Amino acid sequence: MRDLPPRLLCLALAAILSSCVSGGGSRGQTQYLEAFDPATVPHSALYNQDQDSYWDGDGMTGAPSVIIDISDQKAYFYKGGAIAGVSALSTGDEKHPTPTGKFKVIQKDQWHKSNLYGDFVDASGQVVVANIDITKDKPPVGTRFEGSKMHHFMRFTGGTGMHEGFLPGYPASHGCVRMPGHMAAIFFNNVAVGTPVTVRP
Repeated sequence: MRDLPPRLLCLALAAILSSCVSGGGSRGQTQYLEAFDPATVPHSALYNQDQDSYWDGDGMTGAPSVIIDISDQKAYFYKGGAIAGVSALSTGDEKHPTPTGKFKVIQKDQWHKSNLYGDFVDASGQVVVANIDITKDKPPVGTRFEGSKMHHFMRFTGGTGMHEGFLPGYPASHGCVRMPGHMAAIFFNNVAVGTPVTVRP
């Protein structure tokens, strides 16, 4: 392994380390911004070094549009029909698939929080029960619901939108389209209400 180029060496080590996780790591879990706390990043996140995302759209003109490709877990941003950038994604899991079809951005909310998924916290804001579904889980006495942060939220249908979130390397959301933080911010700043969004299988 010493003779491998640095990038391949890192990928090989990540594969070895992630294969040591019993039970397949945290594949069944759904995280939002937990990736920003190293203590809570599952071993499967070793994959997520995001070598795919980029932005070349500054200075480009033309009407914006977004294509979300579920099969390759990427979003493609166009300006005037020319590619401006690409973002890695994590779309809906098997139980909560991301809807496919043609849509438009119908809302932008920079500091959006989920009204369904999040944590139960105490009076000081400390997490008591993490990763809960408000429709299924009951709050312990003395706690309140704190919705998961979904910053740079770009709603395109129902409760579904693009937003900043954790990418474990496979579809893992409750239907939304998670993006790395820097790419969510770029997409957010370059779309408007009415921007076409196509989601293809």
